[in-house]
Amino acid sequence: MRDTIPVTILSGSLGAGKTTLLNHLLTEAGDRDIAVLVNDMGTVNVDAELIAEGSELDVDDGVAELSNGCICCELQDDLETAVVRLANDRDFDALVVESSGISEPAPVARLFTTESRVAALYRVDTLVTVLDTRLFLDAFAGETPERRGAGTTDGDADEADAGGGDPAAADGDRPLSDLMVEQVELSNLVVLNKADLCSDAELDEAEELVGALQPDAETVRTTFSQVDPDRLFDRGLFNPDKIADLPGWKRALAEDGHSHGNATHEEDGHDHHHPEEVYGVTSFTYRRRRPFHPERLAEALRDLPASVVRSKGTVWLAGTDCRVVVGQAGPSIRAEAQGPWIASLPDIERDMYRSNRPDLDWHDEHGDRRTELVFIGTDYDEDGLRSALDDALVTDEEWGDGDPSTGPFPAEQGEETVIRSP
Repeated sequence: MRDTIPVTILSGSLGAGKTTLLNHLLTEAGDRDIAVLVNDMGTVNVDAELIAEGSELDVDDGVAELSNGCICCELQDDLETAVVRLANDRDFDALVVESSGISEPAPVARLFTTESRVAALYRVDTLVTVLDTRLFLDAFAGETPERRGAGTTDGDADEADAGGGDPAAADGDRPLSDLMVEQVELSNLVVLNKADLCSDAELDEAEELVGALQPDAETVRTTFSQVDPDRLFDRGLFNPDKIADLPGWKRALAEDGHSHGNATHEEDGHDHHHPEEVYGVTSFTYRRRRPFHPERLAEALRDLPASVVRSKGTVWLAGTDCRVVVGQAGPSIRAEAQGPWIASLPDIERDMYRSNRPDLDWHDEHGDRRTELVFIGTDYDEDGLRSALDDALVTDEEWGDGDPSTGPFPAEQGEETVIRSP
């Protein structure tokens, strides 16, 4: 039986330079035989045509084409069929999957790592994100990112025009900043493209921001997506079982959590991290065992300064028994109600969950109810943020008077709301 085929998964926002990178890789492949699977957000797969033209390949020869959707959701079955067909019909050394500019790489990677006929043929080698570096910096300097179209210095209008619409509106009005952050957080290698539009100092700052979001991601600075193929193939950078693959906010929780045990966390004040502080990029974790008043928490979150690049975590919200996950990326803040707190379940279910999770952080009075939020940013006022969040907690009187409504936050499992938009 032949060895599994390594897969490089390529993501990045529209116009960042993914298609340019693919054409470059095909041109400079050398002795490697590369199969490419491309997906476009439009009804016509423009990227497949552009790659075929740029690499002197026919669309039916080495490029499997998907259209009318996103390969990480409604076209998941088509993706599985396509990659299995490629492996059965052709011999090649590596597969590159280019996801749409409005897609996250995680669901694509999951297809290749779960027990399936795909996982029997392939293995994920590297997750790569291509950034328009200027756009990335602008998105986290308090400015609303705008789509770059034809005429960009780096010649990447191929992607900017592929979708036929605003990328932020293509995924349920989801802001581009959300996707950029999540694509970086799930990367092993980040291509800082269009470097010619940035100063050396700005490129240094972009590298540090990437490092705060995903501490173990490699970075490479490029113009016209000119990356040495050896940086993207046969690297073995992807390992789903390593903490090194966790994004910065999740790793902060994992590294801090073991030291707190069953403490109340009411007085936590110094659980912060200091990466290389050339640009003052730091992170801290806010933990409390008291619920938030929904309206005051929403106000505190809306007042987050532009210097907070990323925040994410679980909040204990008065008015609901659901865990509410809050995610902020630049100017965008969204909240989603997930499953119930274990402490809110009937006694039999609660005891069963606890017996199956002996390491569960459990408080004698509040059970697993708690807030854990990680904040990552540059030159923010940590004490001021902590104070604003503390002021948003329910008072003793409010706690005793019953729970208020959830306000702008979701109340039922599976619901999602926008707390702040660009």
